[in-house]
Amino acid sequence: MPARSIATATISFGLVSVPVNLYSSAESKASVSFNMLHKKCGSRLKQQYICSKENEVVARDDTVKGYEFAKDQYVILSPEELKALEEKATGMIDVLEFVPLSKVDREYVEKVYYLGPDKGGDRAYRLLAAALNDTGRAALGQYAARGQQYLVLLRPLNGVIVMEQLHYADEVRPTSEVTIPAGDVKPAELALAKQLIEQTANDSFQPEKYKDLVRERVLEAIQRKVDGQEITAEKAPDSGGKILDLMDALKASLASAPAAEKTEKKRRKAS
Repeated sequence: MPARSIATATISFGLVSVPVNLYSSAESKASVSFNMLHKKCGSRLKQQYICSKENEVVARDDTVKGYEFAKDQYVILSPEELKALEEKATGMIDVLEFVPLSKVDREYVEKVYYLGPDKGGDRAYRLLAAALNDTGRAALGQYAARGQQYLVLLRPLNGVIVMEQLHYADEVRPTSEVTIPAGDVKPAELALAKQLIEQTANDSFQPEKYKDLVRERVLEAIQRKVDGQEITAEKAPDSGGKILDLMDALKASLASAPAAEKTEKKRRKAS
């Protein structure tokens, strides 16, 4: 079944305009959610707004929106004022510059969309995709939608232009916030770690090999409950004891059967 467009836009670079359709790049499986029920009768509960000062229920029609500019101090904005603050949705993806794709750090990526050519945009679309692919560069620009202005990156993938919605620089935390105690990496441990990596290495990215087993297990357990069976906790697998020494842990990992077998197969294939 062909993908369904969720929006339309126009890529603008130089004097060239490329009308495009936006598509979701993935269809996330909904996580298993549970509703809050009244323990006494099993009826679903409703959420209410409670005034923290007067401790009374406030109807939605009696609510307003405000911005906290200081501790417990708010400036109230009317619906008209909030509307005026929104970025006008122009539908334009304005390319500001072209950057090496390899230089874009992955922690900036927030969401991913596919772009396809809209009516009359086939030729310009193919040209942009080919130019990005041949130069190894990506188009960095801004896109106004849903009342906000997004930083986006356009990159080629199998002839398709992918639009990545990026975080702005002030939204990304620096790695310096993570405290790493000072210390050295021992050459012997590094050699074993590299060997362990090679034992379980793959030359291609194959995400189709993996499934959300936890979600499947939860849904199966819920179905058993619906069928009248009780849900019981499964016994946790034996971890085999905790290895405290790093070198011992590396050696034990290398000696594990699946990893050792894979290494042997690679060795035979190479010979």
